[in-house]
Amino acid sequence: MVNANTNPILQDGFIGFSKIETKHYEEAFEKGFAEQDQNIEAIISNKEKPTFDNTILAFEYSNELLNRTVQILFNLTEANTNDDLDSLAQKYSPLLTEKSNQIMQNESLFNRVKEVYNQRESLNLDTEDLKLLEDTYTAFVRSGANLSKDDKKEFAELSKALSSLTLEYGQNVLKETNSFSMTLTEDFELDGLPDYVLNEALQRAKDAEKKGYLFNLSAPSYMPFMKFSNNRDLRKKLYMAYNTKGNKGGDNDNNNIVEQIVNKRLRLANIMGCKTYADYKLQRTMAENKGNVYELLDNLYDNYMPVAEKELEELTLFAKKLTKDSTFTVQPWDWAYYSEKLQEEKYNINEGMLKPYFELGRVKKGVFALASKLYGLSFTLNNNIDKYNKDVEVYDVTDGDGNYIATFYADFFPRSNKQGGAWMTEFRSQEIKNGKNLRPYISIVTNFSIPTDSTPSLLSFGEVTTLLHEFGHALHGMLANTKYASLSGTNVYRDFVELPSQFMENFAYEQCFLDDVAIHYKTGEKIPAEYIQKLRDSENYHVAYACVRQLNFGYLDMAWHTLDKAWEATNSNKVENFERAACTKTTFLPIVEGCCVSTAFGHIFSGGYAAGYYSYKWSEVLDADAFAYFKETGVLNPDTARRFKELLQAGGTVNPMELYIKFRGRKPIVDALLKRNGIISK
Repeated sequence: MVNANTNPILQDGFIGFSKIETKHYEEAFEKGFAEQDQNIEAIISNKEKPTFDNTILAFEYSNELLNRTVQILFNLTEANTNDDLDSLAQKYSPLLTEKSNQIMQNESLFNRVKEVYNQRESLNLDTEDLKLLEDTYTAFVRSGANLSKDDKKEFAELSKALSSLTLEYGQNVLKETNSFSMTLTEDFELDGLPDYVLNEALQRAKDAEKKGYLFNLSAPSYMPFMKFSNNRDLRKKLYMAYNTKGNKGGDNDNNNIVEQIVNKRLRLANIMGCKTYADYKLQRTMAENKGNVYELLDNLYDNYMPVAEKELEELTLFAKKLTKDSTFTVQPWDWAYYSEKLQEEKYNINEGMLKPYFELGRVKKGVFALASKLYGLSFTLNNNIDKYNKDVEVYDVTDGDGNYIATFYADFFPRSNKQGGAWMTEFRSQEIKNGKNLRPYISIVTNFSIPTDSTPSLLSFGEVTTLLHEFGHALHGMLANTKYASLSGTNVYRDFVELPSQFMENFAYEQCFLDDVAIHYKTGEKIPAEYIQKLRDSENYHVAYACVRQLNFGYLDMAWHTLDKAWEATNSNKVENFERAACTKTTFLPIVEGCCVSTAFGHIFSGGYAAGYYSYKWSEVLDADAFAYFKETGVLNPDTARRFKELLQAGGTVNPMELYIKFRGRKPIVDALLKRNGIISK
């Protein structure tokens, strides 16, 4: 028998991370599966007429322990993994999918759900109850509940295989990332690198017990090297390592996995009566269909591509002038380097000038202060709550009346057992149960510049906006105030979920934020007004190139997921070749053999953004339009902030377009984004 008193996963309240052993996961899964089976059987065997309470609510609460176990395990395989956790994930991921399919395709259970759904107009349900009913019914249908027996079986097999393949894909990318490092010792290898970059590289080498300066594929290492290193050969070496992940053969190669994933997704969509996977996936989005996605991408392409071409032309002329080589061609490993130098020449500003003013501790406090000004939240460090790694910070979050709102975990620095990039997640969702508002446990995970023996963590301006971005997601989770966990916080349409995060990025250029954060870590002096003006002047520097890069990813995603017949890799038609064809019109730097986005494109092959990467650009339309409203009414206008807070609190209880219209008074328009980026005049 599983003992809840000795298994931290089974205990209510905060998670005792430091006490969790491998066996505890196995025990929790065993108990979680058993409880879920009992709860589902109780719904099915209930002799009473199906009602909202005895069927829909009972189903909502049928897998609470299993959900808790899943959240802990799979969050840690992303942020703090080890071989045991990876093995557990590989073991339980297909089992979870298999169990889910069995439940969602259970005819007796679905008949009860359907009976309640068919009576929905006469049940006098409130908005949230009705949304839960509709979402529950739709989830069954989209999981194959209406399929024939044979199709149900194939659907289950496909989804089980996909859960394993996407997990393996992500693990391969992490292994590829960790397999490369570059330790430099000679002066000519370090030429051009600022002191703060060298100090961080020295610290990485020290931590790895190596001599010299260590560079790897983590963002705080990779990006500064590409921007500042005068050694073009080493820039190329690092670029090739970063952009060939999963495409070099061997145990961590993802080519075959990509082929399997796209074909299984296509077959799954076909079984569901859809021509392509995009048709299936986009049914539950604001975009609704692939035609609207392409309309958005094409509209942005038409507006931004001419400007991007001018940016490339200007950069090429600058590089030729700098190298005194009239035949010089800007290669992919040159863009960041010459872009940084041109920005410094045009605006007299560079990353090194700004970093001393953005010390992580102060920026963090400034982000908290912003949440206080907008929504009345306070953050208090709590060292008594257990955490999964010593680097993690834990905060109690309270409102203006001192009421507990959330627990917030912040994990800032790169580790070898941590995925690259930045994300928000949760260890417990908000919900109201038995009259009690259970508040959420929210986490953000980043890979920021590390502190060294001589300096604290100093952020690049890009890292500042990343922190604001992920904190925007966190606010969405922390402020959630709905009855049901499945409708809480970020449980919204994929192309709506990035609005709160991208909205927060706008404050990086606002005086009310910069006054709190932009202070020199040594002297205590505020950032000079001329620096702030330079920041604003350069806000749209190479904005078109950045947009086209995002469109490139969006078109690639749609190309893979609008396939209408199975794709087979051959010697002449590899993943790399497919990608080139899909991205022809958005590729304006030279193509490099061996480089491939698709074999390390975690967003769409292991991260939930399949047929959804466009949502980043759609959310930019939303966030620019929303922030324009804040600017019109006053950036910290309490009434505007209150209305946006209501949007955040609502989670997935209301159609996102209805939520947006309630906040803004109308549907979003693209003009605000084009004006913000200087594509059209204000």
